[in-house]
Amino acid sequence: MAGKVTFYDSDLSFSSNRKTQGFQSASPDTSRFVPLSKAQHELDGSAQAQDQISRCSHKLRSLRPSDSATLKTELNLLFDHLISENYSSSNHDNIHPEVVCEMLMQASCLVPLSQEHLIIKLCQLIHQLLNQLQIIVDEHTLDVLVSYCSRALRTCSSWTHPEVLLALSSLVYGNGSKCQRHLPELLGLSGILVSYGDPGQPDIELRRSAVHCIANLCLSVPGQPYLEEPYKGVCYGILLRTLQSPKTPDVEDIVFCTVSTACFLMLLDLKLLQSALKGMQYFLNGGKWKPIPNQDLGTLLAVLKRFMFYGLPGISVEMPQVLYPAPLPQYETISAAKPEPSQDSTVQKKTAGSQQNKKRKSRGKGKKAGAEGKRDAEEGEGDDVSGPLKTAGGGVDQSGWSLGSQSVTGVTPQLYPSWKKGSSDSEFSDPEGGMQSKLRLYQARVRQSALQCFLAVVKCVEKRILYGYWSSFVPDAPGIGGPPPLTLLTIALKDPSPKVRAGSLQVLSALLEGSRQFLSTAEDTSAPRQAFTPFSAMLAASVRELHRSLLLALVAESSCQTLTQVLKCLAHLVSNVPYNRLRPGLLSPLWKQIRPYIRHRDVNVRVSCLTLFGALVSTQAPLPEIQLLLQQPGSTSALNTPGIRTPLELSHNWRQPARKDEDASSPGGEVEGGPEGPCWLLQLCVNLVTQPREEPYSDSDAGGSSGASLEPSPVRLEALQVLAHLVKGYFSLAQTSLLELGQLSARCLAEQEPSVQLHGAKLLEELGTGIIQQYRADANTPQSAKRVPVCQVVQFWSEILSGPLISALQNEQHPTLQTSACDTLSSILPQAFSQLPDNTQVLCITILLGLTYSENSLVKAAAVRALGVYILFPCLREDVMFVADTANAILTALDDRSPNVRAKAAWSLGNLTDTLIVNMQSVGLEFQEEFSDMLLLNMLRSATKASGDKDRVKSNAVRALGNLLHFLQPVHLGKPVFEQPLQEAMRALIDTVRGDATMKVRWNACYALGNTFRNRSLPLGSAVWSKEAYSALSYVVTSCKNFKVRIKSAAALSVPSTRDCYGDIHQFAEVWQALAQALEHSEDTEDFLEYRYCASLRSQLCRALLHLLSMCLPDDLPALRSSLSDQSRPVLQGFLVRYLGDKGVALVAGVDGPAGEEAGDYAAPEDGLMVLNETLTRLKGPLGENVLDSSEDLKTVVNFLEDVVRNFEEMKESDSKDSSVMLSTSP
Repeated sequence: MAGKVTFYDSDLSFSSNRKTQGFQSASPDTSRFVPLSKAQHELDGSAQAQDQISRCSHKLRSLRPSDSATLKTELNLLFDHLISENYSSSNHDNIHPEVVCEMLMQASCLVPLSQEHLIIKLCQLIHQLLNQLQIIVDEHTLDVLVSYCSRALRTCSSWTHPEVLLALSSLVYGNGSKCQRHLPELLGLSGILVSYGDPGQPDIELRRSAVHCIANLCLSVPGQPYLEEPYKGVCYGILLRTLQSPKTPDVEDIVFCTVSTACFLMLLDLKLLQSALKGMQYFLNGGKWKPIPNQDLGTLLAVLKRFMFYGLPGISVEMPQVLYPAPLPQYETISAAKPEPSQDSTVQKKTAGSQQNKKRKSRGKGKKAGAEGKRDAEEGEGDDVSGPLKTAGGGVDQSGWSLGSQSVTGVTPQLYPSWKKGSSDSEFSDPEGGMQSKLRLYQARVRQSALQCFLAVVKCVEKRILYGYWSSFVPDAPGIGGPPPLTLLTIALKDPSPKVRAGSLQVLSALLEGSRQFLSTAEDTSAPRQAFTPFSAMLAASVRELHRSLLLALVAESSCQTLTQVLKCLAHLVSNVPYNRLRPGLLSPLWKQIRPYIRHRDVNVRVSCLTLFGALVSTQAPLPEIQLLLQQPGSTSALNTPGIRTPLELSHNWRQPARKDEDASSPGGEVEGGPEGPCWLLQLCVNLVTQPREEPYSDSDAGGSSGASLEPSPVRLEALQVLAHLVKGYFSLAQTSLLELGQLSARCLAEQEPSVQLHGAKLLEELGTGIIQQYRADANTPQSAKRVPVCQVVQFWSEILSGPLISALQNEQHPTLQTSACDTLSSILPQAFSQLPDNTQVLCITILLGLTYSENSLVKAAAVRALGVYILFPCLREDVMFVADTANAILTALDDRSPNVRAKAAWSLGNLTDTLIVNMQSVGLEFQEEFSDMLLLNMLRSATKASGDKDRVKSNAVRALGNLLHFLQPVHLGKPVFEQPLQEAMRALIDTVRGDATMKVRWNACYALGNTFRNRSLPLGSAVWSKEAYSALSYVVTSCKNFKVRIKSAAALSVPSTRDCYGDIHQFAEVWQALAQALEHSEDTEDFLEYRYCASLRSQLCRALLHLLSMCLPDDLPALRSSLSDQSRPVLQGFLVRYLGDKGVALVAGVDGPAGEEAGDYAAPEDGLMVLNETLTRLKGPLGENVLDSSEDLKTVVNFLEDVVRNFEEMKESDSKDSSVMLSTSP
């Protein structure tokens, strides 16, 4: 089916001075076509346009091919009328694509290839209709018309080919994958487009039209397949050769032409370049970049960098042919042409006169002359820019594609953009000035197309590959003492076109987005090295130069669109730079410089400024530098008084010192909100959300002119986001305004706009999370910050829960709001929840239980997760009825179709089973007797089933299984109904430990087995599954590549408290040998990242070995002796001595269980020495008496342990001597 799209605007136009040939009509009875009168045409535009197309289509269907003159006349009249219509107007929006396609096919049947004049008109009609109506033709029409155009290119005269190619380009637009039948003829070895698009083609019009066709063939429409090989590679080769080719033959003698003629010829080349760059952009948008022969990334980047500076005033670029991945920038030549004396004096005279002309024009413009962005109207490339330097022959200095329009005023200061100091268009006569303006316009379009193409490269090439070329596009030094490097920042600072400047900033933003891992190596906190500069220091210098250059761009920019891009680029930079590894001072200038833009007249600038503030308060929070900036007092006049420091005044007067009343950081001024008062950024965002906007800053697109109207919605939403980031990262500064922020959130929830409600709920969630983090035992709160009193937290939540939050929870029309409200409910402090009124507690629980049966999966998942949080509340976990209701809701959600719901339900089930273990230890048998056996059985079965689900579900399902198997009591195990589920649960855990699931899942499975081993009611030593469990753990502790999994398996093997739990001597020997082998090879790893866990792994293995020694029997001694061979003995002995000598090794804690759940798993090294001495005493005492004196097994084990103790004592004595010597020699 035909469809409508947005076409790439083509400025291709050709001469209409063609020879006409006779043509005869085939149907003499056919009525002549009479156009509608102007009065009729204005009656009803849309209906009239449809009727017009229908009449034309009907007229074409009534005609029959013949050689009569009547048919020729009819077609001429019909085509002329159709071509004269302006189809871009809104009157033609309702024209059906099918009617247009049918009309064009019928027209192609009526125009034979011998009538070249009519072919020209038909091709013009095809291009005009498809382009202006934005139509992509259907497959049948495409096949008919492409075949027609191909035959015309093969048979018609060459003067018709540009128009035919123009029509062909409109036909193949977005249809490259549907042209498979015609691709051999178009892109084959001797294809039409290949021959016409070759750089050796002398006719530049033909070449440009062919390149335009190739570009449209490369365009891929979403949902459609892309152009296939080998034609894809053919297109890439032609486009790249076009960009690499030298100047065309038509401009060889350009210096001998007049300026107007030279500019005209250059415009043709510029349009060719623009088409080639657009085609390359389409090619790159087709999919991920794949490095294949003849498609070298370095070559493409060199070409693009070359055209990024094409025609840039004051710069002539000689780029290398290929860019290579390198930490240092490659050499490039920048030559500033020196104007000749005679020309320079002439230019100076003209410039003096142009200043008077400017003054006369400024009087006519009035106040608009000083408004921001007025010089950037539409394209803005021709204003305030010095034109290309004329040569002695009157031409323009041109070196191939590397045209450099030189600045006639000399070198531009680096601290101020060159486009601020350009000369006027009045330097030229009117015809020459017009051509020069048009030339600069197209040069800027070439630069813009190159940047768009580079942006496509950034999106389709892997970042890790692209960062190898970082130094070619991002500066690492300001270039003092020499020419500055040509980078994206050069364009942002010096290009006269605001669109080109914005394009360079878009590319830089795309490069910075997701660059956190790459930039994480930047560091300059240490003293600089003299011998060499490490890469970390080079990257840090690049980061500092980015800050400096973007701040200059911010100060000098007056275009609102480009200013928005500067702020967005800074936000991406701030979000990815590791400021904790850099010297402080980068953020303070930026912080102070962007504050005036909060009151900018353009809403997009204000939104981008707030986005940057959000990035500043969220990156690596809390940063000491940001904390100090937030604590500084805010100035009322600087932020709230209209017109004090507008961005335009700032850009022109940035060198002038700030007034006293504008100095936001002046300690002596009378300011609002001192260090003890509310944070100024917090107060500002609250005002932006709640206070009416001020008239001097009202936005034309905000809607409504009432003085009481609020800020535009984007500004309010961004302000709420900044508040959320501020509360999350710097809660100690926001907690003084806790109640005020709660009222603000309640106000937002009460509004009608869903997006505002969502952001209000998110702010509430961050406030609740901040309070919870303050009350956690391991919370690293600043010493000066005190916890929010529980009574104040209770007041806060009482006001919130009596407000519109409950209505948001019940708002089924907005499930996303319900989801966010559920997350908000889950962020209530447990100590505060217990002090809320009983009816409020019941209301929260009832709503959450009801939402677990919602039809929306997001709402259901959020409600189940909130119940998983509530089940850990001390005031609720001992309530058997609440636990049972929550368990039933979770089990229902575990069978949901949505993987997200099942994952949240598994997490909540893990928390619920954690509660069962806590209650078993704190409440005792009373809770276990009241808890339903049938519900416990259902939980065991559901968790076993969930352990076979996806890894997101499985990781928490196995955790729940371990807790449930730990919770089972003899009364449960004695019932036959539990026998089969118990075996299935153990089989699920064993299979998960041995399986190929993610390391987190296997880690949790090992933890679950260790949790199971704590249940002394289980037949651990005699059950069939017992041997399999030990075998699985023994296998993992020796072979798993992940050391955290090994640590947890070793911990599980050391859990059983009696010798009988380890089974027979063979099972005990297997466990011992596995642990000894794992300790011996504990430093062998293929992954360097695992090496950081070696110490923890050795400590856990030593503890497990000592645990087994403490309970070994005489029958176990042969197995112990076999592992203490001559080769293994010194290694194991050394590790055990080191373990006893360690004063404390931090073992890896759990990731899914509650805090402190594994406190009893590990013993300190001092306890290990005690265990070792007790083992020696037992082996030499009663146990030794039962063994014959000739037993070599006992002697070997005892000697080994005595050697360990002796070496440890010697090491301890040596360390004490060293310490005493150091104390005696210290001054």
